[in-house]
Amino acid sequence: MLHMIDGVLCGGEKRGKIGVGIIVCEGKISAVYTKNKIKAAPIKFNLQNLSEDVRGIIVNSGNANAFTGEEGVRRAKIMAEFLASKLNCEVSKVAVASTGVIGKQLEIEEIIKIGENVFGKLGNDEKSSLSFAKAIMTTDRFPKMAYWEGEVKIAGVAKGAGMISPNMATMLAFIVSDADLQPRSSKRILRRVVDRTFNQAVVDGDTSTNDTVFLITTGERKISERSFEKGLESVCEELAKQIVKDGEGAKKLLLIKVTGARNNKEGFKAAKVVASSLLVKTAFFGEDPNFGRIVAALGYSGVDVDEKISITFRSKLGEVKVVESGEVVLDELLARKVLSAEEVEVLIDLHKGNGKGHAFGCDLGYEYVRINSEYTT
Repeated sequence: MLHMIDGVLCGGEKRGKIGVGIIVCEGKISAVYTKNKIKAAPIKFNLQNLSEDVRGIIVNSGNANAFTGEEGVRRAKIMAEFLASKLNCEVSKVAVASTGVIGKQLEIEEIIKIGENVFGKLGNDEKSSLSFAKAIMTTDRFPKMAYWEGEVKIAGVAKGAGMISPNMATMLAFIVSDADLQPRSSKRILRRVVDRTFNQAVVDGDTSTNDTVFLITTGERKISERSFEKGLESVCEELAKQIVKDGEGAKKLLLIKVTGARNNKEGFKAAKVVASSLLVKTAFFGEDPNFGRIVAALGYSGVDVDEKISITFRSKLGEVKVVESGEVVLDELLARKVLSAEEVEVLIDLHKGNGKGHAFGCDLGYEYVRINSEYTT
């Protein structure tokens, strides 16, 4: 969807497991990176070199360039130097990202070879956006794109399917807008939105070394910070849901919605813990209305909770109240029908206050084990 933003060129190509994607546009860049203490070489390079002014981004898939030492940082720099030479700009105006297997050095010559081909085919159309999205995929089953238009346009592309946990993980997101915002404002807004969207997405509880969300604003249109934050959240939430829906081997998208928490912080925390529970995930994989696993997760979540909670399951196939203020009211046959849908909402009321929060999760089944047991082979 990046073609919807004027002046943005993009494209990508995949050869076997190696993919290269390129975005070219002039603007101001903000970024949020992984909270993992082992940070991949591209993140180290960006933190040391990337300026506020940006001309382009180059990203490779098939190799995370993580746990690769100084040589990994050197190869990340070569990627940046390649695109900078094509754009005739300083290396500090090029951002780098990688995704894939940890602990192996980049096949830098092959990446540059593919990059040369990609650069010669950059475009501002749907085909170019889709080629970029496909080039950065690893175990993803489908490309992920989102778009919002109000006073400004905001377009995003992301990748991610496994190793997804709160605080982001093995996900990359690239968002471009024609908004005119002060860099300090866009950075502040991006962090807030990431906390409510990508940081509330859970597939398996593992936090990667490579998480990155880039936001580029090109400065064509004025917009209030409040309106921009609303649009950005719409794009990031849609991308986060797509990432979770594409969880390795996942069959169901789970939307955990908590109300009645003591405050919003506890609401988000409770939702995140429920979405992270492996026992909750496997129950939904089996379409088993085992609400006890949700109750147990809430009990160890660290938020203020007692037995006077309410739980409801809802999907396009119906709605069923499971627990009402601590009393079990489960209709198992109806619950199983509701849980057989591809998207299920879990509505939890803690009856402790006015706080609320949400998280995006998925079920966990046999295919997840198969994919990850064979990842490097």
